[in-house]
Amino acid sequence: MYKHTEANIYSSKFWTVCTEPEELRNTFERVLKEVDFKIVLFNEHHFTAQGYTCFWLLGESHLAIHTFPESGKSYVELSSCNKIKLDLFILKIAILKNISTE
Repeated sequence: MYKHTEANIYSSKFWTVCTEPEELRNTFERVLKEVDFKIVLFNEHHFTAQGYTCFWLLGESHLAIHTFPESGKSYVELSSCNKIKLDLFILKIAILKNISTE
């Protein structure tokens, strides 16, 4: 038969005023590594007119970023089954001056 397993997913969503793809990619990847998230895959797409989307597939779920240069902000969403790593990631991002959050 099958076994029923409960899973917990924790999520944090916020906006940042940074819209520069390279800065976003470098900053968020550095913090993912500092918190010891396991990066399985990274992918990104630059839209023709404007805008950028990237995501990291993590051993503990995913991080996605979508820029909206016309509005001067980017949307960030981190989901994880590891609440301790997620909370530490959010703490580290909150103190970065180049990634001020709204």
